[in-house]
Amino acid sequence: MIDILLTPIILVIILVMMHSWFGFGILKRGIIFTDLAIAQFAALGSSISLGYFHEEYFYLLTLAFALLSAFLIAVASHRNIKLEAFIGLLYVLGASGIMMVLSHSAEGMEHFKSLLASDILFTSPIDVFKSFVVYLVIALILWKIYPKLTGFFKELTFFSLLALTVTSSVTLAGVLVVFVLLIAPPFISLSLKPKKPLMFSFYFGWFFSISAIIISYYFDLPTGYTIVFLGALLSSSIVLLNSKKV
Repeated sequence: MIDILLTPIILVIILVMMHSWFGFGILKRGIIFTDLAIAQFAALGSSISLGYFHEEYFYLLTLAFALLSAFLIAVASHRNIKLEAFIGLLYVLGASGIMMVLSHSAEGMEHFKSLLASDILFTSPIDVFKSFVVYLVIALILWKIYPKLTGFFKELTFFSLLALTVTSSVTLAGVLVVFVLLIAPPFISLSLKPKKPLMFSFYFGWFFSISAIIISYYFDLPTGYTIVFLGALLSSSIVLLNSKKV
C-alpha cells in the first residue's frame, strides 16, 4: 500500500505548496476563476495535440495555450472592463473548444474526464520529478525576480508563472483538482485568520488531499474527484460555520 500511495502523496504535497501561494494572489485580486480559465486553455492545447497531432507537441501546445490565456488576462487586468466577466468568457471559450476538438475522437470523452480530474494514484515518479524541477524554477523566480517587478510586467509575470504552473498541474491532476488546490487552502486561511496564513493553508491542503488519496484507495474511488469533493466539502462547510450573519 505504501508503495502505491507514496508517489501521489508526494505529488499533492508539492502541488498544495505551489498552488496555495498563487491562490492568495488570485483571491487578493478578486478574480477567482482565473486559474480555471488558464487551466481550461491548457486543457484545450492538450486536446488539440490529441485530436489533430496524435499527442505530438503535447506539452508545447498545452503551455502555449495556457500562456495565451495568461497574457490576455494580464492585458485585461489593466483595462477598464469587468474582469471577472472577461475571464468567465475565456473559460467557456476553452471548455467549448475542447468539446469541439474532441467531438470526433473515439477516446475524446475519456480524455475529457481525465482533463477534469486525473487518477493521480497511478502517477509515475518520473512525472512527479519533472514537475518538481519546473515548480522549483518557478519558486526561485517568485523569490528572486518577482518582488522587484512593478506594474504591467509584474502582473504579466504572475499570470505567466501561474500558467506554467497550471500547465504541469493539469497534465498531472486535472482542471478541477487545480482549482480546488488553488482556492480552498487560501480561502480557509483568509477566513480563519491564523497567525501564519500561508503555512496554515499548506496544512489544510495537505490534510484533505492526503485524506482523499487514502479514502479513494480503500473505497476504490476516482482519486482526483475525491480530492475535489473533500476539499470543496470541508472548505465550504468550515467557512460557512465560521461566518457571521450579515
